[in-house]
Amino acid sequence: MGVPIGDIIPRRKVEINELGKVAVDAHNAIYQFLSIIRQRDGTPLMDSRGGVTSHLSGLFYRNANLIESGVKLIYVFDGAPPALKKDTLTDRREIREHAEQMWVEAKAKGMPEAFKYAQASSKINEDIIESSKQLLSYMGIPTVQAPSEGEAQASYMTMKGDARYTGSQDFDSLLFGAPRLVRNLTITGKRKLPGKNVYVTVTPESIELSDVLESLEITREQLIEIGILVGTDFNKGVKGIGPKKALKLVKDNGIESVLELLDEHMNYERVKQFFLHPDVTDDYKLKWNMPDDDHIAEFLCDQHDFSRERVEKVVEKLSTAYHSSSQMSLSRWF
Repeated sequence: MGVPIGDIIPRRKVEINELGKVAVDAHNAIYQFLSIIRQRDGTPLMDSRGGVTSHLSGLFYRNANLIESGVKLIYVFDGAPPALKKDTLTDRREIREHAEQMWVEAKAKGMPEAFKYAQASSKINEDIIESSKQLLSYMGIPTVQAPSEGEAQASYMTMKGDARYTGSQDFDSLLFGAPRLVRNLTITGKRKLPGKNVYVTVTPESIELSDVLESLEITREQLIEIGILVGTDFNKGVKGIGPKKALKLVKDNGIESVLELLDEHMNYERVKQFFLHPDVTDDYKLKWNMPDDDHIAEFLCDQHDFSRERVEKVVEKLSTAYHSSSQMSLSRWF
């Protein structure tokens, strides 16, 4: 879910061809694909054997468009979740289970809410992760295995300069120190508002940490404290405190003035240090390869029933984009 501080975060629209290298929070992107790419009644896309393919469709077609526009993608996968995230994971599992039950009932009754419940029931399992890594490999897109939080690893790689942007829907990347965050990367285009028959155009957003801190007149540590007050994936926030109130409290009196309102079992300093010093690694290599036409076709068409004609057209587009990027200078990406 991420830290809910969007109301106080300045951002600007950015063109896709301005992005360069993007370290994508893989689980975040895959979850978006699983949530959005569904049939009208909420049923995910599936192959003839009953395997879910919504994520593969998103990874293949959306990434191909991004690559054609000049983006060099890096997908960063979660490792073991930190102990601090235990309560959040439990809550999410309960929410998914309830949503799945509501979806089954709504779908049986033909209710329009079925799609909404289906989205909330989306979950990522090991099969989805492994098939995602396999397809990305065939597409020539490098993947990085984080020791813990993928978003922390992606932010670290952006801080190092191995990527220009961290790609995620969540604002946690800013708390982890990402100098630049791009949102809406994988969901750009026409999107239906939840529960309404209204469509909006979603465009990529660029957020620079330096702009955020300057405009709010705070430090990164204070931004983390604001996150702690409203709630993160690693702690429950204070009831009744939203981002604007948290900003005022932290700036006027400091988080210490409201420590008694935090969960008595929560060590706020531990959460703060987790954002400042997350578990990350330098053990990765970044190499973009030519797409493997045969393996892509065999994997998507033969194993998962994708249209061969559509896949071949996209593969051709990927190959052209790869050759074009190979001929450009490094300055294009930074």
